[in-house]
Amino acid sequence: MAASVNSINNRLTLAMERTGQWVFSQEIPTDVLVVVGEANFSLHKFMLVAKSNHIRKLIVESNEPDLTTIDLSDIPGGPEIFEKAAKFCYGVNFEITVHNVASLRCAAEYLEMTEKYCTNNLASRTEDFLSQVALTSLSGAIVVLKSCEDLLPMAEGLKIVQRCIDVATLKACNEANFPSRSPTNWWTEELSILEIEFFGRIITAMRNRGAKVLTIASALITYTERALRDLVRDHSGNGTKSIAPNEPEVRVRQREILEAVVALLPAEKAAFPINFLCCLLRSAIFLKASNGCKSELEKRISVILEHVTVDDLLVLSFTYDGERLFDLESVRKIISGFVEKEKSVAVFNGGDYRETCSTAMHRVAKTVDAYLSEIAAYGELTISKFNGIANLIPKGSRKVDDDLYRAIDIFLKAHPNLDEIEREKVCSVMDPLKLSYEARVHASQNKRLPVQIVLHALYYDQLKLRSGGVDDKSDIAVTAVTKNQLQTDVSLVRENEALRSELMKMKLFISDMKKGSTGNTSVHTVGTTSSSKGSGSKKTFFSSMSKTLGKLNPFKHGSKDTSNIEDVVDVTKPRRRRFSIS
Repeated sequence: MAASVNSINNRLTLAMERTGQWVFSQEIPTDVLVVVGEANFSLHKFMLVAKSNHIRKLIVESNEPDLTTIDLSDIPGGPEIFEKAAKFCYGVNFEITVHNVASLRCAAEYLEMTEKYCTNNLASRTEDFLSQVALTSLSGAIVVLKSCEDLLPMAEGLKIVQRCIDVATLKACNEANFPSRSPTNWWTEELSILEIEFFGRIITAMRNRGAKVLTIASALITYTERALRDLVRDHSGNGTKSIAPNEPEVRVRQREILEAVVALLPAEKAAFPINFLCCLLRSAIFLKASNGCKSELEKRISVILEHVTVDDLLVLSFTYDGERLFDLESVRKIISGFVEKEKSVAVFNGGDYRETCSTAMHRVAKTVDAYLSEIAAYGELTISKFNGIANLIPKGSRKVDDDLYRAIDIFLKAHPNLDEIEREKVCSVMDPLKLSYEARVHASQNKRLPVQIVLHALYYDQLKLRSGGVDDKSDIAVTAVTKNQLQTDVSLVRENEALRSELMKMKLFISDMKKGSTGNTSVHTVGTTSSSKGSGSKKTFFSSMSKTLGKLNPFKHGSKDTSNIEDVVDVTKPRRRRFSIS
């Protein structure tokens, strides 16, 4: 900031020195001091009044008999432009360029240096330069338009802005259709130096002239990458750190630019590459743009989601430093929008999306599963968010669930404190019967998976080996048998666990009895009453164990059910037993 102030002061000092050279060379002493900001100009009234009607009015209408000071601090262009206007009044030559012509034209209007007051005045000189030099090329029109950003609203009132926009629109359309130099999109770089307000007006004018959608898209991409360089092009996150947190006005301006760019996007949804749209959406999330802005970008991405890559989805998911997850709501909305579109297409074509999925749906399903594998390792990812994204993909769109199984395994490994119910909830998004052989082998040995999933993998292979089928029909039959068998198998596993627990209790009880009998020296003198009580307690315990074992009969409902066999032994014909040792 201090350097810029010193630079301005240096320019003012040089301006004063040059003014002194061509003013003090006159033999007549100066009689008026013109103040323009911090600069003071000692000049002659009669030289200024000869060209400027505004200064003449100030002198005539002044209440002072001899006006010696005139304040022109609000003149367009400041001291530098007033110096050139004063030179014009004195007949001193100076250079008119594309950079200062707009300021000189506005200053001429401010000072009323027009043809109505004096022929061949400054206004007509600047108008000639605009029409004959500045507005004959795209570059010249853009530079003049850029200089008008600090001259509003006067530049707008003098039609300088509109003339520049008309020329720039015409020249840009011609360059897009018939390139005159290399690279062919050089004109987009020229437009990108403008503020968003002027740029938007040129884009709208080009669209009204019938410019192609790809032409508009090219200009918008170039402009966005330049105006939001640290957000759209710099994916490392270093750009966002270059702006201090105490500069919120910078982010506010970036949000305004982003929302204006999104509003300029052509109606054709597929006009932009999906990675560019994903970068825009991430910027919108970071800048806290309006819901309408984010919703528009989400809809555009969902339309062409079949072209998305894992990296594109990751762009939406992580902050610029890559250390934490964004809110995954936008990713969920994008996938949901795509799935709904595929459903509508399937219904329109008379099919069932649950049975037949398009190639695009298969591609998206594979990408989403790979994306889940990438984000599953982050501890801040909850089960509901993980399942919420995984369940968006229709079951029939996954030919195999290997990629989804990999994502689940990574999630379980990154969240080791989940209990059995929570692990079952995570695995509920996967169909174990759609795993490949290699994946089923891995799942059967995976200690992180719940028991039910392991049983799915084991029984599928066992039943498939029994059936000996390798075709699709046998796979369907095996799958049906497996599903019917699983309910019984799961309950059997739980009953076995209960049996194991009861057996452990019995071992402990017997161990305690042995210790008690060893420590008692008067075993033979125990009374009848105590013996009967002990035998009663033993009898009660073994009765309960017998009942428990009876309930846990694994063949109760099978082909070897013995519950209905009468407990009768025929003693008339005893079995012949062999007692000899041979």
